Amino acid sequence: LETQISDYRLGPTFATDVRTWLAEMSHRDLARHLSGGLTYSEIPASIKNMVVDTHDINDFIMKPLPNHLFTRDTSCWIYNGVSINPMAKPARQRETNNLRAIYRWHPQFAGGEFIKYFGDENINYDHATLEGGDVLVIGRGAVLIGMSERTTPQGIEFLAQALFKHRQAERVIAVELPKHRSCMHLDTVMTHIDIDTFSVYPEVVRPDVNCWTLTPDGHGGLKRTQESTLLHAIEKALGIDQVRLITTGGDAFEAEREQWNDANNVLTLRPGVVVGYERNIWTNEKYDKAGITVLPIPGDELGRGRGGARCMSCPLHRDGI
Repeated sequence: LETQISDYRLGPTFATDVRTWLAEMSHRDLARHLSGGLTYSEIPASIKNMVVDTHDINDFIMKPLPNHLFTRDTSCWIYNGVSINPMAKPARQRETNNLRAIYRWHPQFAGGEFIKYFGDENINYDHATLEGGDVLVIGRGAVLIGMSERTTPQGIEFLAQALFKHRQAERVIAVELPKHRSCMHLDTVMTHIDIDTFSVYPEVVRPDVNCWTLTPDGHGGLKRTQESTLLHAIEKALGIDQVRLITTGGDAFEAEREQWNDANNVLTLRPGVVVGYERNIWTNEKYDKAGITVLPIPGDELGRGRGGARCMSCPLHRDGI
């Protein structure tokens, strides 16, 4: 609560009164405000302050967090631990505070034997931002991370060092993404759907895309190797001869539309079985022809938030490959 309702934001007396009132609520009501927001009209009349007097009753003390449904981004589980991700945009940064509280105090996690790699401290991470939509756990000790408009090289380095320190990964593959809205995260253009198979929007696997492999340097630092192509880096990491790609379906215009509508952002339940939006008919047809089973869901309203089935999930456990 001290992070969400700070003295510097509301003033020391008003902030103290609001925190005290919130702390006395039931867990359910408190969670509702931490995610759904709080307006001046909702506070008790007994809390009087100049800050209250100078705001409209419909102004927000805490703004709602509508993007909380995209649970993939705020934390991501990688092998035997979790990264609690410092988000890039102010509109989503409070989500991370909520996840920190869950992992510290919820009975399912409190005292659990899992590693917190990164992001568990209530500090300013500055440019070291990281979002789970950019993180693909591809197996065999490898993690693929996109450098997008949300995830920075600084954030990737911190996570990679923690993974190597705890011996939870052998390599991290970092790929540079175009810095625009349609490629907000790696999983909007590329997801792992079978042991050797990826769903991709072709732009991300062009030969000229920058890609590096990070490995431990033996002294607590990182060794960086420039890769010839992203696909070559993945093939080396997985020990396979050739990656199989299923590209976004339709002609150039249809593929662009379906990528925007999260055709590549599918949730893999097990190798070769995915959940995706039913409206992406061209890409779903290509999945079917390639032997991938698609469990279609309607996504007319969910898609308004710009995320698919993968974005709206946060797997805690995965089988090895």
